[in-house]
Amino acid sequence: MWNAGIGWTGTGYELSLRHSDGTRLPRRTFGGGEIAALTATLAGYPRLRVIVDSTTGLVDASLTLAGFDVYRADPWVLPRRSPSLSADPDDLAEIDPALLAPLDIAVGTLKGRVSEHHDFVASCEPEEDRLRSSGMWLRHGDRSQPKVALTFDDGPVPPYTDQILDTLGEFGVPGTFFVAGLHARAFPDLIDRMAREGHVVANHTWSHAYVPDLSAPDLRWQLSTTNSAIREVTGTAPRLFRPPYGSRTPQALRQLAAEGMATVLWDVDTVDWSMPGAKSIAKHALTNVRNGSVIIMHDGGGDRSQTVAALPVIVRGLLERGFDLVGAHEFAGIR
Repeated sequence: MWNAGIGWTGTGYELSLRHSDGTRLPRRTFGGGEIAALTATLAGYPRLRVIVDSTTGLVDASLTLAGFDVYRADPWVLPRRSPSLSADPDDLAEIDPALLAPLDIAVGTLKGRVSEHHDFVASCEPEEDRLRSSGMWLRHGDRSQPKVALTFDDGPVPPYTDQILDTLGEFGVPGTFFVAGLHARAFPDLIDRMAREGHVVANHTWSHAYVPDLSAPDLRWQLSTTNSAIREVTGTAPRLFRPPYGSRTPQALRQLAAEGMATVLWDVDTVDWSMPGAKSIAKHALTNVRNGSVIIMHDGGGDRSQTVAALPVIVRGLLERGFDLVGAHEFAGIR
């Protein structure tokens, strides 16, 4: 049996492979846009466990969908990581699988920590109430106005981001893209296209990290490095931030506001990450939408062909109901 430890860096991913007989192969590196190549490499090992840490949320869904057994290593089984690196892939490959959380698409990356996540979210309510009035935290916009924001997480990833941009362009409506820094660095042409075509480019951390597992320096690095990757292309650093999984703590919300980043969540979840089918994705969006809604979809993190197929139905349905589609910055009052 092989263990594959996958860590992220400031440029991409590192892979460490260790066999149960003690054999270790030389580490390999992959760019942020080379998840397909990483997947193909892993496919050459028929008996394999893939191990990522809880700050690595960009590859687990893709690898699970590809049929690999994927496990999450949480902080209590990891050595301390530096702000700009995940746990070392060699260390990940050495961890006893009995200490790890097996992942599946139905539950997602937070399998085994959903209750903890809900407790963190509940603890944030007083801080959210304080920040809401200043536009530094929002779940939706003004309920009296027939405006809706379409938002897309985890990209940019071709061909899905290209196809989503094509659809938005055909209808002449904007989207808000919460991009992962690793992908922004890998596909600057798509970041440039977003900005040129009038869409909002926003921050979704560098590595799609679970925010409660980040120290203050970790979070600062994730924010600033992603902002820098975006600013290098667009000339402007984002002011909007969406935490992966909606994960948050009161301390993180205070830090985000102090650094000038407005936290944008959502009130309509299409659940497209679970790949329920294009009809189901469109139904989730159109059944639950209200004035001021922020709809969450994904253009990265796995196969997003269902989202691409659902989007024209969603946009057409919203326009037929008289909604004005806007960038999420209009609800926050900043760009």
